[in-house]
Amino acid sequence: MTSLNWLTGEAFSAFGQHVIWSDAIGNTIGLAALALGWKRSIWTWPAQLLSGLILVAAYASAHLSGGVGKQLLVIGVAVWGWRQWGRGGRDAEGGSVAVRFATARERLALLGGTALGTLAVGTLFTAVPQLSWNPWPDAYIFVGTLAAMVAQARGLVEFWLAWLLVDVVGVPLAFSSGLAFSGLVYVVYLGLVLWGLRDWWLRSRPGARTAPAF
Repeated sequence: MTSLNWLTGEAFSAFGQHVIWSDAIGNTIGLAALALGWKRSIWTWPAQLLSGLILVAAYASAHLSGGVGKQLLVIGVAVWGWRQWGRGGRDAEGGSVAVRFATARERLALLGGTALGTLAVGTLFTAVPQLSWNPWPDAYIFVGTLAAMVAQARGLVEFWLAWLLVDVVGVPLAFSSGLAFSGLVYVVYLGLVLWGLRDWWLRSRPGARTAPAF
């Protein structure tokens, strides 16, 4: 049995649905990556990179081209974010990434880029049905994931809000696509997102104490 066949093989059943190894392993690593992002550790990026590589197999097995594209995007942005945090994005005092709220211009760029990107990708998925059987939710998640990771790479508190909006669509889509473990992990993500949002929000205040990352 090849590595690819093993990754797309069944790991266990949950709620009457078959959970494949790539879905289980990739999302577990993704969960760890989100926790590392909450702690502002640079290790969040290699974890996201590894998670994306494994989840490509999961989405390909479910014939979700939009999901495959999203994970390829995650891989690319993870490499970029890793470089961003490693090239001076770290606070010299505490050794952890400094966080802040986006400026009005940055928020406008994120919102406008997300809206236009979703429209463009959704139109592409609709015009080429082979790319996605559910074009608009796929496009929304695809572009929303990019927006969230770009905001994370820049140390913006809005990163958590973007992930929250992605989860709203990602949870039901994962369950309806037969990726039960992905759906369950997205629910756990929601708790981490809310906790991370609170933590980064407090740390963005002037004079907030910065704790070292691990």
